[in-house]
Amino acid sequence: MNTRPVFHGSDIEKICEYYHLDKKDIVNFGANVNPLGLSENVKNAIASHLDLLSSYPDREYTSLRETISGYCGIPADFILPGNGSSELISLLIEARAPKRTLILGPTYSEYSRELSFSGSSQEYYHLKEEYDFQPDVEDLCHTLEAGGYDFLILCNPNNPTSSAILQEDMRRLLRFCEDSGIFVMIDETYVEFAPDISAVTAVPLTREFENLMVLRGVSKFFAAPGMRLGYGITGNQGFLRKMKEKQIPWSLNSIGAFAGELMLKDIDYIDRTRSLILSERDRLYQALSANPDYKAYHPYANFILLRILKQGVTSFDVFERCIKNGLMIRDCASFQCLDGEYIRFCIMMPEDNTRLLHILRMQ
Repeated sequence: MNTRPVFHGSDIEKICEYYHLDKKDIVNFGANVNPLGLSENVKNAIASHLDLLSSYPDREYTSLRETISGYCGIPADFILPGNGSSELISLLIEARAPKRTLILGPTYSEYSRELSFSGSSQEYYHLKEEYDFQPDVEDLCHTLEAGGYDFLILCNPNNPTSSAILQEDMRRLLRFCEDSGIFVMIDETYVEFAPDISAVTAVPLTREFENLMVLRGVSKFFAAPGMRLGYGITGNQGFLRKMKEKQIPWSLNSIGAFAGELMLKDIDYIDRTRSLILSERDRLYQALSANPDYKAYHPYANFILLRILKQGVTSFDVFERCIKNGLMIRDCASFQCLDGEYIRFCIMMPEDNTRLLHILRMQ
């Protein structure tokens, strides 16, 4: 019997074991991590400051919060550092204790998983393919009103669609939610890859709306998923205190706090990353938009979603063709609210992107 294997996300170890491949020979287009890797400046600084592990971090993370404040242009007392966005998602849901939650989907499964530990019901607002997965804010507001929701979760830019709600539309949505007693969590994991960050980010809106928390981290843009550094931003001081009361002390280790400051100040690395991603993303999007076998959706993040249009070809077929050539993309079959044959891949180094384009053209 020919059984199709099931892989979760970018489980590279399991995939390599199944296909008898060596992990070091695989170009991982599925992880959405900056291909430049960790900044050399940060590497060298960490190596020369390992003695920080002999001391507790500052319990208030004062210096780190000041650095984040300068990076985001927001007051330091709006900021709560944490052990990755995952911890902050969990803390936020625990502190809010929502009753009815609406999630924009398809999206990251961790939101649903964390909600499952709470007493909240959860439903999805389906982004529509016929609108290229661009949210219809007016329709979303009608759905929120009709459903009696008190909590809204969205990823902006969204994973896996790479679509985004721009700031003016977000302001309209937040104003409606404020008037309706709905708290909004916006995950901005990928916002630093947007063509114009200021047009997408909701961070400045934390000065206007107290029913909002924005989450960010260093896993993707700064290529440091193992650092487990995330931070939440809200102008709601009472809610921030409530989250902090529930957070375990010294949630972020000394090296993470130290390295986080260096990353956010590394202007050369930030500029090189944006130059690489923006130019390569445009090249790949233009090439694939001209290919009749696929539909490419306009990307705001560092990855592109493709719908397979060729009859009889599945997302798994394309995934397997790529992995057998040493390139691991994401088969999107496991995403809820995504009906059809879709694949997703992130932007890597130019030579690897060219290899991927070649394999995607092979039929």
